[in-house]
Amino acid sequence: MSIKIGVITFPGTLDDVDAARAARLAGAEAVPLWHGDADLRGVDAVIVPGGFSYGDYLRAGAIAKFAPVMGEVIAAAGRGMPVLGICNGFQVLCEAGLLPGALTRNAGLHFVCRDIWLRVENNTTAWTSRYDAGAEILIPLKSGEGRYQAAPEVLAELEGDGRVVFRYVDNVNGSLGDIAGIASANGRVVGLMPHPEHATEALTGPSDDGLGMYYSLLDTLLAGV
Repeated sequence: MSIKIGVITFPGTLDDVDAARAARLAGAEAVPLWHGDADLRGVDAVIVPGGFSYGDYLRAGAIAKFAPVMGEVIAAAGRGMPVLGICNGFQVLCEAGLLPGALTRNAGLHFVCRDIWLRVENNTTAWTSRYDAGAEILIPLKSGEGRYQAAPEVLAELEGDGRVVFRYVDNVNGSLGDIAGIASANGRVVGLMPHPEHATEALTGPSDDGLGMYYSLLDTLLAGV
């Protein structure tokens, strides 16, 4: 079975090529998806990659949620299709209502670009089954609006339902609860600020820890879960 992972390109997207390359490294077929086309081209999963969609005007991700392709992503996610939002993609998923909360300016108002350690809090999602719960992985982070915030009742629900997927070991942006990534209630939609697609080969990244997210997806889809 050939797994097809769609990777969206918006105006201002800059990590789509890396996300597609990581999909191929894991053994999947990477399928380019254009923001203006309401067509997912028969893919099995979708990645909303990082960058500065539409120049991050208004708020990061606020315009991208209206793109024709996102209407299809929202509908497909409602049917259980796995979706991963990375950095700006995480912001887009929150703006689109697929994940709760919001990403705001980092504490200190500085852009953060560094390799950071994440702790895996939930290894039962469609994108994290290859990791051990409690494992620490080294992934690059590069964002100016990566501070996760949500209302107290939303945070309590995320914590109570085990929907916090990753936490910062060293919280560099002030995210509430040290939250670096969260999941939908069914564990099919995951968003995180750090960039797993930049940690797929030890030679070029700080580690190959990010590849585990892609392998997890393949396991999920091949198992028909």
